[in-house]
Amino acid sequence: MRNNALAIGFAALLAGLFCGVAGLAQDFQQAYTLPRDGTIRVRSISGEITVLGYDGQTVVVKGFRVGRDRDRVEITDKSAGDRIDVGVRYPEHCNCDASVNFEVQVPRSVSYNFDKIGSISGSVVLQNLTGHVSADSTSGNVSITDVSGEVSAQSVSGNVEVSLKAIKGPASMKFSSISGNVLVKVPAALNAYVEMSTLSGSLKTNFPLEVQERRYGPGRSASGRVGEGASSISIRTISGRVSLTHDEPSSQAARR
Repeated sequence: MRNNALAIGFAALLAGLFCGVAGLAQDFQQAYTLPRDGTIRVRSISGEITVLGYDGQTVVVKGFRVGRDRDRVEITDKSAGDRIDVGVRYPEHCNCDASVNFEVQVPRSVSYNFDKIGSISGSVVLQNLTGHVSADSTSGNVSITDVSGEVSAQSVSGNVEVSLKAIKGPASMKFSSISGNVLVKVPAALNAYVEMSTLSGSLKTNFPLEVQERRYGPGRSASGRVGEGASSISIRTISGRVSLTHDEPSSQAARR
């Protein structure tokens, strides 16, 4: 009897551990059929957001709650029609030890409106997708790579790094941080009016833009028309480096 009781207790313990691991592994998953140019909005208060392009046909959103008070946090889904709207809700007056991380998969070749992909405290990553992108973080880095479309990104305290495969213009794009680097890479055949500035940090570009330094006090800036100037690009930070570059042809790189 004692052995049976021990076995039952051990099994219950394993079951509890398994349920706990399962809860940590994933708390929300939903697949959506979204038409071209549909809207995707994902917001977290504390947690990371990752949006990746893939070869599937549906948009898949997964949510993971972590932290001691994770069970007090709710993942909300207000999606309807041509809009995906996923976020989080915390109890009032809750100094909760809880975060929600989101992982999103989108068809890489379909253009969507990525509206307000952001976190208050956490990094935001978007990679290998197409569309109109607006991404932000209050305290965290924003990284956007291999994206085609019209993109804007900002962070209050964090770096903003962007690499665009193609610009769908005419586009108006803004990249900024208050305390962090803002580094942007675009195709060499750029057609845009460019404005760049930093109060405390270096400024780099390999486009034909004249870099100016303040005569009195710190600060660097550059502006001008590149190509036909059909689009506009603003790159700004107060404390950090700014850059606007393109990959140089391999023949030029080989001569150096």
